[in-house]
Amino acid sequence: MSATPPPSTAHAPASFGRVALLAAIVAVIGYGLDQFTKYLVVTRMELLERIEIIPGVLRWYSIRNSGAAFSMGEGYTWVFTIFMAIVAVGVLVFLPRVRSRLWALALGGLFAGTMGNLTDRLFQPPGNGMGHVVDFISVGNFAIFNIADSLIVCSVISVVLLLWTGVPVTGGPRVTASDDERPATEA
Repeated sequence: MSATPPPSTAHAPASFGRVALLAAIVAVIGYGLDQFTKYLVVTRMELLERIEIIPGVLRWYSIRNSGAAFSMGEGYTWVFTIFMAIVAVGVLVFLPRVRSRLWALALGGLFAGTMGNLTDRLFQPPGNGMGHVVDFISVGNFAIFNIADSLIVCSVISVVLLLWTGVPVTGGPRVTASDDERPATEA
């Protein structure tokens, strides 16, 4: 007698409510952590102050960044403000189609990071969409960044990996190239 194992629910699509809740939890925690750490930097550190955490490896270094990654585009702060607003709205528009928990995690992180830096653009001096982002994490000789930047980078990498490995936005089993090449069956 052989027992047939129950069908796997590992790839079963989740309801929109569960996916939205998961994305919201990730977004709230990520955004809260980003804003809390920036608040601590702004209120407890002088601009350009450095605090060694792990000497030679990790330090907090309080700077303000009017540009994008690696301080590129410093004269175009308003462009980054508009772009971040478009990305945030895009995530909200796209999310109702999502039934995959992995996609919900990635989009929640992207929304959190985007909103974290957008908040700085809107409310940090000089404000009105031209604000400078609070950056403070300095690793070795790498660029100085913040939690929002980390969320954005990790989320974009996650989206690329989800697309590359064929994880469908709608949940369910992975889509492979061989699935696309199968001939259609007649009904």
